[in-house]
Amino acid sequence: MLNNFYRHFKKESSAKIIQRCERVFYDPFFEPVELDGWADKQHDMPYVYKWFTYYYHNLLPHIFRLHRQYFSTDNRGFGEDAFHALWFLLFKKYKPAKILEIGVYRGQTLSYFNLLGRYFNYAVDVHGISPLDDSGDTYSGYKKINYKEDIALNFSRFNLGMPQLHKGYSNDRPMEDFTLSNTWDMIYIDGSHDYEIVKSDIEVCLASLKKNGLLVLDDSSLYLDYVQMEGTFKGHPGPSKASDELKKSGRCANLINVGHNRVFIKL
Repeated sequence: MLNNFYRHFKKESSAKIIQRCERVFYDPFFEPVELDGWADKQHDMPYVYKWFTYYYHNLLPHIFRLHRQYFSTDNRGFGEDAFHALWFLLFKKYKPAKILEIGVYRGQTLSYFNLLGRYFNYAVDVHGISPLDDSGDTYSGYKKINYKEDIALNFSRFNLGMPQLHKGYSNDRPMEDFTLSNTWDMIYIDGSHDYEIVKSDIEVCLASLKKNGLLVLDDSSLYLDYVQMEGTFKGHPGPSKASDELKKSGRCANLINVGHNRVFIKL
């Protein structure tokens, strides 16, 4: 259905696309698998992004927009509205149960995963790896707060219990051992932006990800050939280089790219 959407509207302005969306899309019908192959059409990414942004504002259940609005204030979280729609639809289609996030910050995505499991009425086992301090990297710096207490507070705002946090850097031996000791349905890599660390994260995660499991990389679209939309971010060199190499490796298929989030499925 989205292929028809693109074919009919690809030459129209953003405003006209949204107007037509308002007349066409009445219910949440989209399944991510329908976009299989779009990742190879990089010039189409702005239209895919607009569709996910429309989904967020018009089709995403209200509780999830409230969640995004909460984390958008006081610098509680990063990302873009379209990503909340992306996660919702990935959960709707693939129902990941055993989930790992590398790089928790203040708990936006980790809490969202728990809320999605509750909404779709199945048990999720969600874990996060983080140094739980203001450690940054070449590209990022963070505020000095008590991250464990802050995450607990943010979780309590949505009636969620304390998350399962593992304190350390993703490339510390205990954290690698923990990752490898489990079989994951989905892993979200959103930690260091330095190439060597991202590369290491990918290798460890692939080794512990089940077949047909999802691997999502943040900040990883810098080298994709598409026109960047105003107000969006394409990513950093390290994750983007590592993502390009992952696609070329043949170990994963690039399912879909939404802004600087790239979704791979393990073959």
